[in-house]
Amino acid sequence: MKTTTRASLAKAFAQRLRQQREKLGIHKQDLASRVGVSLTTIQQYEKGQMPKGEFAVRLADVLDCSLDWLLSGKEAEGGGNLGEGEARLVMVPMVEARLSAGTGSFETGGEVLRHYAFRWDFLHRKGNPSQMVLLRVSGDSMQPQIMHNDVVLIDQGQRDPVPGRIYAVGVEDMVYLKVVNARPGRLILTSFNPDYAPIEADTGEQLADLVRVIGRAVWVGRELD
Repeated sequence: MKTTTRASLAKAFAQRLRQQREKLGIHKQDLASRVGVSLTTIQQYEKGQMPKGEFAVRLADVLDCSLDWLLSGKEAEGGGNLGEGEARLVMVPMVEARLSAGTGSFETGGEVLRHYAFRWDFLHRKGNPSQMVLLRVSGDSMQPQIMHNDVVLIDQGQRDPVPGRIYAVGVEDMVYLKVVNARPGRLILTSFNPDYAPIEADTGEQLADLVRVIGRAVWVGRELD
């Protein structure tokens, strides 16, 4: 009897996972990348293998649903990851990539280091919670607004530049945190620190190969000594 119950729970979990993924239009490979597991693991989840620990939290986060609902069906869809209603918490990943606010730094593979809890309603006001990551700043070009070693919240869903806003921008193989502006035929990346000259790029067909807007900076946090 216990085996039948366990099998039924696993089957129901697999159905909820697949239905929520398809509802959001997320492909299996995309889900695997955002959760930090292999495609094979996602396929196993959708066959009834139950996720463990942090991966279960990541699944609920990416799929924008309650962890309890995803695993057991106990709560309404979209009920939150760690709580209920607008006060629920969302676990935002800190990824292995140091934004540069100065000379630039190499973009890494985006490996998840850890997660930090934010209120869902706060993130929702800023943008799309499921597209947000935390990155640590390196350099002083954005001082005094953003300091060296600050943590910046990036919404990867906001990639269409709004003049005067701050974005994480990839320039060739470097990542910068810059104010994005434009003038006819050119994209201009500027710093708050006047010691750093603007970076300019033509907005021709080759722009996408040289300059990649990763996402908009929507929040900055600082650790005190």
